[in-house]
Amino acid sequence: MAKTLSSATYQQLETRLASKIDAERIVTQEAKRLAYGTDASFYRLVPKIVLRLKNLEEVTFAINSCREFNVHCTFRAAGTSLSGQALSDSVLITLTDDWRDHEIVDGGNKIILQPGVIGADANKYLAPYQRKIGPDPASINTCKIGGIAANNASGMCCGTAQNSYKTVDSMKLIFSDGAHLDTGSQQSIDAFVAAKPQLIQGVKDLCASVAQNPELSQKIKHKYRLKNTTGYALNALVDYHDPIDVIQHLMVGSEGTLGFIAEITYNTVIEHANKASALLVFSTIEEASLAVTALSKLPVAAVELMDGRAMRSVADKAGMPEFIKELDLDATAILIESHACSQSTLDEQCTVVMNALADYTITHSIPFTSDAKTVATLWGIRKGMFPAVGAVREVGTTVIIEDVAFPVENLANGIRDLQALFDKYHYSEAIIFGHALEGNLHFVFTQGFDQQTEIDRYGKFMDEVADLVAVKYQGSLKAEHGTGRNMAPYVELEWGKEGYALMQQIKALFDPNGLFNPGVIINDNPHSHIENLKPMPAADSIVDRCIECGFCEPVCPSRTLTLSPRQRIVLYRELQRRRAAGEQTQASELEEIFNYQGIDTCAATGLCADRCPVGINTGDLVKQLRTEKYQKFTPIAKWTANHFATTTTLTKAGLSANQVATKVIGNNGVGKLTNGLRKISKNRTPIWLKEYPQANRFDVEKHASINAALHADALKKVVYMPSCASRSMGQQNDAPDQRPLTEVTLSLLEKAGFEVIMPTQLNEQCCGMPYDSKGMNELAQSKAEQLEAVLWQASEQGKYPVLMDTSPCAKRSIEQFTKPLEVLEPTGFAEAYLLEHLTLAPLDEPVMLHITCSSRRMGLEQTMQNIAKACTSQVIVPEHIQCCGWAGDKGFTTPELNEAAVHPLKEQVPAGCSRGFSNSKTCEIGLSHHSGIPYQSILYLLDEVAVAK
Repeated sequence: MAKTLSSATYQQLETRLASKIDAERIVTQEAKRLAYGTDASFYRLVPKIVLRLKNLEEVTFAINSCREFNVHCTFRAAGTSLSGQALSDSVLITLTDDWRDHEIVDGGNKIILQPGVIGADANKYLAPYQRKIGPDPASINTCKIGGIAANNASGMCCGTAQNSYKTVDSMKLIFSDGAHLDTGSQQSIDAFVAAKPQLIQGVKDLCASVAQNPELSQKIKHKYRLKNTTGYALNALVDYHDPIDVIQHLMVGSEGTLGFIAEITYNTVIEHANKASALLVFSTIEEASLAVTALSKLPVAAVELMDGRAMRSVADKAGMPEFIKELDLDATAILIESHACSQSTLDEQCTVVMNALADYTITHSIPFTSDAKTVATLWGIRKGMFPAVGAVREVGTTVIIEDVAFPVENLANGIRDLQALFDKYHYSEAIIFGHALEGNLHFVFTQGFDQQTEIDRYGKFMDEVADLVAVKYQGSLKAEHGTGRNMAPYVELEWGKEGYALMQQIKALFDPNGLFNPGVIINDNPHSHIENLKPMPAADSIVDRCIECGFCEPVCPSRTLTLSPRQRIVLYRELQRRRAAGEQTQASELEEIFNYQGIDTCAATGLCADRCPVGINTGDLVKQLRTEKYQKFTPIAKWTANHFATTTTLTKAGLSANQVATKVIGNNGVGKLTNGLRKISKNRTPIWLKEYPQANRFDVEKHASINAALHADALKKVVYMPSCASRSMGQQNDAPDQRPLTEVTLSLLEKAGFEVIMPTQLNEQCCGMPYDSKGMNELAQSKAEQLEAVLWQASEQGKYPVLMDTSPCAKRSIEQFTKPLEVLEPTGFAEAYLLEHLTLAPLDEPVMLHITCSSRRMGLEQTMQNIAKACTSQVIVPEHIQCCGWAGDKGFTTPELNEAAVHPLKEQVPAGCSRGFSNSKTCEIGLSHHSGIPYQSILYLLDEVAVAK
């Protein structure tokens, strides 16, 4: 922890920071500090100031300012770290989305990355070159390059040969005195050497001291024979002699305690196109461990070991092989993956592997396969283990995942001893799995910290674990998760006095004032791992299983505006804790903040559930809370639900009035008048945008009846259910095709030769989404049931497919309907039913494609892209936009959510691109407004290029 400083010091620091950093990116509000300061570990420190910095100059200025006031600071990337290394009770430095630049170098053999790039995105950029970065942590879809390098994160296939330490090419660094170093620039190196002679000499002296100590040198070499992230990378003092090389490699795994990594260039590794996986089950740990030893000499890329308890934890999950339920607790499985550049080579490798294991007793197996579905199931077993423990834990407890490495020859004995400790300390739910080729094991268990007896139990358990791993087996207490706070007290135990003293010297040399990340790696408090423990109070059954890992954050549309799902849950837990503790004043203050930060600005799309290891949909909690908040509006909502046709008519009238007004007084006049009223009403009235559509005057029922008459004998029939949005709204004034969506849809169905069936009482129908998004569950359910009955009748009890022309309506209907109806949105219907009856003449122009959150959740991302690519030569799917944030009607009432969600959009529209496409009418309003080009349904694009076969 940082030493206690006066409030006046932090106020003076804040004033200094505000002289060069925008005030809105200097966070001092208590609730936000709590939310933003939380990471994936089981520790809780609340920073005094949170900074969201956008460039190198700001980071340098912040470091210099903190040094001037003698205030500690900690760097944070994604906050997925498990060991407490991304926490601060002083200044927490985080990065805005401006740190996501990358550059491919040398035909993909190298990649230059800023620290804010998500690991999976780096691999996406490299995919066309059949390359990837070496590190492959399980959190790669969320964690960022800054954290990957600072923690020397590895993963299932990375091993020790492809981690950041081994694959780093160069770095840009900032030191505690504000000095810069670009290790890829000789000019920068020369300037640094001239300016920092003491640091350079200090590094040389450290190398010399190790070279003169054969026993310590040998210990360092032994320790890095294994996976090891305990303490600093002392192997840098053995592996390298040039001080710049040593500095660069000491930075890897230094957890932000030596400097800030502003950029890293990686030497990339091959991403093999041909892969196969197999699952083999052995009767005992010993037998499996012997097999691992044999596999270490064979062409395998990954070998994941799972003990009997781990296999039992997923036995009841959907899709699991039946034999898993039959396994006893002594059984041990290994999951093997082999990679190759060709299929023939891969086949040969798989044969070699299985022949080498022919003498082992394999009780159950799924042989090597490249079938995507089977492979996904196999790796689903492994990936499902951590959440399996999290899902069954008691409310109020947290999930702890520890990360050790044994010498491979001691793997079986190490596992047996760990299991004995689980029994001794009553961790009956604990499971073991890990990267067996490196002897790297993760063990997962649940722990409460609300009673001193529980804290004592955990402390004694960890003491014995540390002694077992570091002393008895001379292994690594941290193989790939970083030392953090929870292993800092044991670094000296693992490394001995000489090794630990060397680390203390490194810290003092690079950070003489102890400015960076105090308490991490070097910590003289033997109890730091059982202090500042995070409370996990019961809040609501919807979110109580949350482990605050942050996997949800990259897909959240409000994360840059207010809160991410993780942060919403953090604040809601604190709100519930205050209420339970009788802290009424503090609870009321937090509730007022949470109303906007947590409830009003949540899109409630559910994208977070798809990324969450335990499947939590934070939007469900928010909609539940909205039930209480919007209760006073229920009578009005009930009237609209019971008079939906009238509501639709009024909507059309409003859109028509808007058109008349813009013609009379112009866009500027209407905007000033309407948005002026919004300002006066304190944002209680909707915002006005010039992209608002005209009213839909097309009589879809009339034209559908004409179609039905013309195609009365057609064998192909479809029930067309236009959404209430497409029934009401036409196109914006500058849209290239002025036909309403209902007309375009009928045009396509006509070309494909379908007879169109319209539901009865069409204008009374709604899927219920407008009510569901406000937590009005009964009304939402009532409308969904009404619609289902009408569609059931129209489809002749499910005989014909149902086309809904917007994806959100289709998704909600699929989820709510109980009858066997085939409901499809535009792209799914086009792929399944339209394309085979159409001839396409593709365009030669770039178009933007927005994949709605509902399409993503229905698994239609690739389908949308395939349809678009069949229609035109260049399709641009913008990065970092998982949801547009329009969220039903949020775009009208909370437009800042839409703006935040699509803020990267406009800069990604290439020159020569004049239009975009999607499959949600309301989403297209916000996309048009913020991109500068009109968006329409993808059916417009398909209709433009399609002719009947």
